[in-house]
Amino acid sequence: MNNRRAFLAATAAFAVTVSTSQALAQKKYDTGASDTEIKIGQTVPFSGAYSVYANIGKTQAAYFKMINDQGGINGRKINLIQYDDAYSPPKTVEQVRKLVEGDEVLFTFQLIGTAANAAVQKYLNGKKIPQLLASTGAARFNDPQNYPWTMAYNPNYVSEGRIYAKYILANHPNAKIGVLYQNDDMGRDYLAGLKSGLGDKASMIVGEVSYEVTDPTVDSQVVKLKSMGVDLFYDASTPKFAAQAIKKLADLGWTPVHILDINASPVSATLKPAGLDISKGIISTNYGKDPGDPQWKDDPGVKAFFAFMDKYFPEGDKLNTVNTYAYSVAELLVQVLKQCGDDLTRENVMKQAANIKGFVPSLALPGIKINTGPNDYRVNKQMQMMKFNGERWELFGPIIEDTGPSG
Repeated sequence: MNNRRAFLAATAAFAVTVSTSQALAQKKYDTGASDTEIKIGQTVPFSGAYSVYANIGKTQAAYFKMINDQGGINGRKINLIQYDDAYSPPKTVEQVRKLVEGDEVLFTFQLIGTAANAAVQKYLNGKKIPQLLASTGAARFNDPQNYPWTMAYNPNYVSEGRIYAKYILANHPNAKIGVLYQNDDMGRDYLAGLKSGLGDKASMIVGEVSYEVTDPTVDSQVVKLKSMGVDLFYDASTPKFAAQAIKKLADLGWTPVHILDINASPVSATLKPAGLDISKGIISTNYGKDPGDPQWKDDPGVKAFFAFMDKYFPEGDKLNTVNTYAYSVAELLVQVLKQCGDDLTRENVMKQAANIKGFVPSLALPGIKINTGPNDYRVNKQMQMMKFNGERWELFGPIIEDTGPSG
């Protein structure tokens, strides 16, 4: 009997020990996380020349308010701390240091812009703080071997360039391609992706002309490309310069096949300022549903987005794709944090971000899924071509996936 009592006591003690160790194992926190809160930081150009992207931060703040109203994630509320960096890299550095060293966030989320992210990439990786779902598609932000703490959200510019190359080879195999590109990581990656996708047909490119972000216009660059006999104009730029190029093409009466990168595709930011009538026929690509496209009027994901905007961001433009973009990134972050469970260490945040399997965002085009891996941080590798009809973008063709190497 004594032996039995001793056995039961030992068993009970072991059970308590196991239960306690499991409970302790279940909850792991780094600075910025607790039983009640997940603190994250973001810089946004609320002011300055690129304040068109301020709506990204506004939409995401509203989205996390909705999540918090629903009880948070695994019982924890998201505390999003945002600072204005005016799209100025030195200011980004200042504000990110404040977020890390002053506010002590768990990680940074959706820092906006290629130059801004480049300015803090080494700092954040040196401190082993996730630079998560950065708002850029430059290849340097999907390099897990050299920068394991950085993951971008946007379609990789190299991948997007390869997708355009696939389209060109299939539909315009004899084109004389002229490239206008921004002289930075973004523009150079787009050009590299196009060349990579064209492969031994890269000689189709007969002209490459760059511009600086400080240039007043790109008029002279457009004129130069026209003089080179170009009949397919590949524009790897941002909204301001893309609108200028569209206007200049119209002024010249030049009508080449016109491919425009996804960054410059928003109707409100590029095509309306340029002129909807002269933008007709431009080709681009996408991976998400356009809320202004009538084919999605009964789509559950779009309906949920509209309901969210009505309640949490009523002053926002429901048809602005900048807002649907922001909504989709926030939705993905919630998925990552759900996968983290009670292990809210920075290491596990990155581990889960690099372990997304078959996730279907509510605003993704049919057939598109998100898959990431420890050696492939690219979030969006699938896209569908679209053409502007003078009022809105119309999707066409199959889903095209970049199967080339990461980065």
